[in-house]
Amino acid sequence: MDKDLIRQHRSFLKDSIRKVIDFSQTDQNRGIMPPPVEKPYSKEGKRIDLLKFDDFNDIGKIELKTAIKNRESRRSYSGRFITIKELSFLLWATQGIRKFIDAGHALRTVPSAGCRHALETYFCAFNVKDLEQGIYRYLPIEHQLLFEFTEEHLKKKIFEATFRQACSAESAITFIWTAIPYRMEWRYGLASYKVIAIEAGHVCQNLYLACEAIGAGICAIAAYDQEKMDELLKVDEQDEIAVYIASVGKK
Repeated sequence: MDKDLIRQHRSFLKDSIRKVIDFSQTDQNRGIMPPPVEKPYSKEGKRIDLLKFDDFNDIGKIELKTAIKNRESRRSYSGRFITIKELSFLLWATQGIRKFIDAGHALRTVPSAGCRHALETYFCAFNVKDLEQGIYRYLPIEHQLLFEFTEEHLKKKIFEATFRQACSAESAITFIWTAIPYRMEWRYGLASYKVIAIEAGHVCQNLYLACEAIGAGICAIAAYDQEKMDELLKVDEQDEIAVYIASVGKK
């Protein structure tokens, strides 16, 4: 292997870049308003209400230590559906808002550097009770689903976009997280990108534990065809980028 190339790519893991950034020139320190905590959407779009925290009393009757002990990646699923209540819980557990501060800041169920939360949550719904097949986006402020679109041969397309990993198409739901880098760049400039990658890990770990609580299996997917995935989601590949995936289905 090319040792110089390896050293170059390993530098992404370091935080040395903070020593050379002039943070006084970030948009935050220049007095520019922060970007919104949620990607804008058409008010004419189809939205679906989700169940809220107080409705989760009969979900997750599992000790945290048991959920952690049993957590593992599972690529095979039973074919049983996931309910809207269970989906509501999974979305709340991974990106739910605990406290809305202002248009640019909100505290969520996962940590984020500077409360920036650069991720958006999309998913392919294949086997969710009373939910038509298609691609949806989670609206954390409203705690609703936004129906983005349906797609012919959706299972085949997600299968191809994940380098033919069968679990992505045989799941009840396949989550796809995108990053909107400017949310983090607004505060941290060029120091943003490692932090965004770390935060994708925070979100997916919460999903692993939440899946244990509803008797579902999950498999995180980090290998995918970037261009095909961005094209499938209809994101622009620059200002919004697919960064992580996870397939979910009942055990």
